[in-house]
Amino acid sequence: MAKKTVVIEGSGKHCHVTRETLDKLFGEGFELEVKKMISQPGQFTTPHRITVEGPRGSSQMVIVGPCRPYDQVELSMTDARSLGFDCPIRESGETQGSPGCKLIGPAGEVIIPEGVIVAKRHIHLTPEDAEKFGISDKQVVQVRVDGERSLIFDEVVARVRDDFATFMHLDYDEMNAANLSAESAVGEILA
Repeated sequence: MAKKTVVIEGSGKHCHVTRETLDKLFGEGFELEVKKMISQPGQFTTPHRITVEGPRGSSQMVIVGPCRPYDQVELSMTDARSLGFDCPIRESGETQGSPGCKLIGPAGEVIIPEGVIVAKRHIHLTPEDAEKFGISDKQVVQVRVDGERSLIFDEVVARVRDDFATFMHLDYDEMNAANLSAESAVGEILA
């Protein structure tokens, strides 16, 4: 049987904002510019940065576009601890009960009551790849990576949607733990 392999990408700290929050941070009608398209269709990094203020410090973070229906700050556990956040590990969009923070932009500030999370490791899958791999949406799998610091990532959530491209996302704490390079990281799904 052929191996079920997936390209692994590292995800750095970043923010997602609503249209309303973007207007308050950058001014009414401000539009996000594309710096670089990323692997998920229609999503992009921007040249726009905001300051995220935590209980023990602040950090500049890039905004990932386009605007979303919720505000969210995604951190690694190292970033969260250094800023003083006690963050839950959650899937993107599951912000209920997470800490809030102050977002500071060039035109104003916004306090979000919740939305600071450490993103749960996950694999975005097209329906075709999910079927080929025998994986269903929300299924939890393991992914093995080889190398000098080989390991098995457990508790990886499969997320299947028509508008996804097949890639696994880890934060840089996890990438570094396995000595993975962003240019050549590949894992084998053990489902």
